[in-house]
Amino acid sequence: MEKSLADLLDLSHFYGKNNEFVIGGGGNTSWKDDNYLYVKASGTQLGSLTEQGLIKLDRHLLDELFSCAFPEESFQRDQMILGGLMKSCIDNERNLRPSVETPLHHLIRYKYVIHTHPTRINAMLCSMDCRNIIKKNFPDDVLYVEYIDPGYVLFKKLESEISAYRTRFSKDPGIILVQNHGVFISADTCDEVRRLYDQCLNIVNGLNSYSFDINPIALDENTLEVLPAIRMLLSESTIKILKVRTNPLISHFTVDQKMAEMVSLPFTPDNIVYCKALPLYVGTNESPAAIIEEFQVKLAQYRADYGSSPKIILIKGIGLIAADESIKMVDILLDVFEDLMKISYLSQAFGGPHFLTAEQISFIENWESENYRHNMSRGSASGKVMNKIIIVTGAAQGFGSGIAEDLFRQGANIVIADLNEAKGMTLAAELNAGAKNNRAIFINTDVSEASSVKNMITKTVAEFGGLDAFISNAGILHAGGLEEMTPEIFELMTKVNYTGYFLGAKYASAVLKSQSRFRKGYFTDIIQINSKSGLRGSKKNFTYAGGKFGGVGLTQSFALELIPFQIKVNSICPGNFFDGPLWSDPERGLFVQYLRSGKVPDAKSVEDVKQFYENQVPAGRGCTVADVMKAIYYVMEQEYETGQAIPVTGGQVMLN
Repeated sequence: MEKSLADLLDLSHFYGKNNEFVIGGGGNTSWKDDNYLYVKASGTQLGSLTEQGLIKLDRHLLDELFSCAFPEESFQRDQMILGGLMKSCIDNERNLRPSVETPLHHLIRYKYVIHTHPTRINAMLCSMDCRNIIKKNFPDDVLYVEYIDPGYVLFKKLESEISAYRTRFSKDPGIILVQNHGVFISADTCDEVRRLYDQCLNIVNGLNSYSFDINPIALDENTLEVLPAIRMLLSESTIKILKVRTNPLISHFTVDQKMAEMVSLPFTPDNIVYCKALPLYVGTNESPAAIIEEFQVKLAQYRADYGSSPKIILIKGIGLIAADESIKMVDILLDVFEDLMKISYLSQAFGGPHFLTAEQISFIENWESENYRHNMSRGSASGKVMNKIIIVTGAAQGFGSGIAEDLFRQGANIVIADLNEAKGMTLAAELNAGAKNNRAIFINTDVSEASSVKNMITKTVAEFGGLDAFISNAGILHAGGLEEMTPEIFELMTKVNYTGYFLGAKYASAVLKSQSRFRKGYFTDIIQINSKSGLRGSKKNFTYAGGKFGGVGLTQSFALELIPFQIKVNSICPGNFFDGPLWSDPERGLFVQYLRSGKVPDAKSVEDVKQFYENQVPAGRGCTVADVMKAIYYVMEQEYETGQAIPVTGGQVMLN
């Protein structure tokens, strides 16, 4: 890679990884020489930009393109320009689109051009006194341009302004400030780019002493009931993911209707592209029922007025809620709208907020180029459980981790609920490293303690907005006959294997019931990972078998109680998972335990014990995660089976 391109990537990462400069897929960067322009592809992220995310264009072909006459009609003009830009690309086998602002990067003569939307600078650019403040406090050679629709119109405006600037200063502007948009910093060296950025920030910070607090605060007690209901009400053709964020800044703008109006319109094109033009505000906070009722009324009116559902909901006492089809986009929405709140708050130092007009909003809403960038940033993926929210207890290792990994590969958002924080956090990080649109999170959970299980459910709802499946997998096993088993071990195993299933079903079903009230025909699942030991007795293993037998009884009883709420409850009863730590751990695994306890006659080694159990399976092998997953997907996909204990035993246990 050329050093100049490596330096461009360093600059891109420096500003792109900082939310104070760039949020979502916003911002763009470039480097040029006399012949070629390298510019960020539309929809790629500045913070993680690679050489493959840069597009090389022939500058001579760009000169020819912009010497042409273009139609007045904006759509035809944009399509003609897009076609010309694509023809100017060199070695673009992936058919990536150059950034929509490529013409501006070509126009400016400096080698490096960095365009971002810094929060504190935009607070000035999105204020009522913007022009006067810049004229009074910035050097004369800073170019200020009033807002104009982005794309070709902005390019032509800047072409004219820069031409006049060159006549006056005999150089190109290093700093261009565009009202309600952002800043273009241009220079021939990276050091000069950084110096000019720092100069802008120092001036703005010197004029604005306002500060805000974005440290998280505790969730309102109504949140757990409200979010799942709103999630279902917003889920028309596709199920949505919701996430709530609350802090003092958000509370400031959600305290009443008057304050909500201070963030009720967009400041920049990105606000519209990601969050839609208007949020929905709910001012009631008396009870979950009252909040949901007001939301339903306002949602119906919003859909009638705008023909779509809101992506941003502001609720007094609860906070900022974002809704979309993936957690990836939800996080972007939260960041973009919180940035809008910061800009509104900081703009008070500059005469108050200056929003985009109805005409400007309409242009962005219908602008194909920005819609393309938005869709590119969404990514694409598919799977059997795409974007579902699934808790798996005991998921840090063994069967649980295998289940979580497979569900994640199939598109689910996974909660790894376990006591083993080190392994749970490691697994979550490994899954997220390859994620496209979904996410895995770890929640430290003791399934035998009610408060811990309730906390698990609360955090899940806050993170994703609801729940689609609860998989009770956590369990422990200490083998031993009547002589060996102590009351303490018996009680511990019962709490984890039996009571843990009850607690999970209790608190998970509350969320699933809430969802069912607001979306008829949407089925959810509670699935217990049981065992073949729950289908027949197990010699010198009665504590484990008793808990699993009891689990089947819970499954059948829960199924009868919950099916009116479209909640299916089933147990999966795997055979022996010989490859997992439950069996194979060299110190505490069942092979070792059974060898020591003499459960297997004449066994002299662990291999003898393993062979003994494999010989009992007609299929000749132990159960695998893949075997269990087929059963899990079956019970989730069908809508007419509940209360079942489904054996996955290779024929070792056959039901009558």
